Amino acid sequence: MDHIVRLDSRQEAALQQVADKFIKLHGGDTVKALKEMIVLNGHLQDELDKMKGSPRGRRYG
Repeated sequence: MDHIVRLDSRQEAALQQVADKFIKLHGGDTVKALKEMIVLNGHLQDELDKMKGSPRGRRYG
């Protein structure tokens, strides 16, 4: 892990609201939502790596 992000209570509440909405979009299945988030993050990381010009193998999905 590169760094630890610390959130204040307002940021934590906003993050919780987004997380709840994301889980609701996945039928309330927390594990399914987590798996989807991992896949999405993998895709986003691939795109960032392309922009940086640093080739990297896909880790997930």
